[in-house]
Amino acid sequence: MKNSIVFLVLLIAISVLAVFMPAVPTTIVTEGINSGDVAWMLCASALVLLMTPGLAYFYGGMIDTKNIISTMLQSFVAMGVISVLWIVVGFSIAFGDDLGGAGLIGNPATYFMFSGVLDAPLFGTIPLVLFAFFQLKFAIITPALITGTFAERIRFKSYVLFIILFSLFIYAPLAHWTWHSGGFLFKMGVLDFAGGTVVHMSAGFAALAASMYLKSKGEEKHTMTPANVPFVLLGTGLLWFGWFGFNAGSALSAGALAASAFATTNTASAAAGLAWILFDMAKGKKPSAIGFCIGAVVGLVAITPAAGFVTIPSSLFIGTFAAIISNIVVHWKSTKTSLEDTLDVFPCHGVGGAVGMIMTGLLATQAINGANTTGNGLLIDGSTHLITIHLLALVIVVAFSFFGSLLLLKITDLISPLKVSAEEKKAGSDYSQHGEKLFPLDFTMKEEIA
Repeated sequence: MKNSIVFLVLLIAISVLAVFMPAVPTTIVTEGINSGDVAWMLCASALVLLMTPGLAYFYGGMIDTKNIISTMLQSFVAMGVISVLWIVVGFSIAFGDDLGGAGLIGNPATYFMFSGVLDAPLFGTIPLVLFAFFQLKFAIITPALITGTFAERIRFKSYVLFIILFSLFIYAPLAHWTWHSGGFLFKMGVLDFAGGTVVHMSAGFAALAASMYLKSKGEEKHTMTPANVPFVLLGTGLLWFGWFGFNAGSALSAGALAASAFATTNTASAAAGLAWILFDMAKGKKPSAIGFCIGAVVGLVAITPAAGFVTIPSSLFIGTFAAIISNIVVHWKSTKTSLEDTLDVFPCHGVGGAVGMIMTGLLATQAINGANTTGNGLLIDGSTHLITIHLLALVIVVAFSFFGSLLLLKITDLISPLKVSAEEKKAGSDYSQHGEKLFPLDFTMKEEIA
């Protein structure tokens, strides 16, 4: 209850502060705007936001019935929490003026409470405010991805606190490193077209940290039967659809580069979905709906950093091999380790993002995106520069995301205990955390019969 009061008071204080911020300028910059680019980026931003409800269905369909509402709400509440945080200070930390010239973090005061965003110069051919809200959708889905790791095992209030800390101290700095012109990874020449490093690797290795931190000694691994496979199919469809905004939108204009990224995105996902179920069949398993859905998402993850840098045939290769590698890691994690990554976030997003980052270093070509590509990949002309800096960046991002998340989990746990009790886990998070049930009538009848 005390934590809830603190959050409420903080939100009220932010709301009051917003009233006294400087008024919106009477003159908003319009010269140089390309209306076609603006229209596309508005659509792309909406598509990316749709991915988070898609993720809610994707995860919700895989979990136990008694945890569906809680699992889905964790995705939806990120839309509220991160939206407010982004306005207050998140955008400044990610894309504000480089603080100290070290390329590590943006100045929190640059766009504090979105001051100066509306009257700022254009970002290319679109208003800065549109770029800021496009990037907000990336910031929303990243912590939501992690929820698949600790679904049914974490207290809701602790989850909210963790995603606030993660967004401020892991996601926003990574975005600054990679996408801001002053970021040190950007200056190194690291390529991440749409977030394979910033979004998927950060979430995937935070998931690995969470699965290790939340594991109790002597506790047996919990196996689940998916509650609603059609939910998983629906979620996959929404993710695939929204991912066109995620990747093609990262061109930041309605042109040939966006079309190329659109095509590589679809191709990689299609190839990965097929590769996953074919690999399962080669091992003697039946081709499952869940398998195709997971494979398709892995393909989307792996193509994300490379989408605007590789050819369409290369995306076929990326999707196929990312699915096979992630499939192998899922099997290894399930059979050879005690890790309880409930919905395989680490093998799919952490490993998938890492594969995509390496593939970008191997297959990026200036023929697709000469203006923004810092060199050709190793398999294109034998150049070792790009793959070398990508491997170095891989180590840096993995270490930062994993150890940083471990520290934030510990801090969160000290402030608000993370794990639900054994009784709460037995009752299910829907009821213990939110006082709701998926089938209230059925539960009432069972209680009366008992």
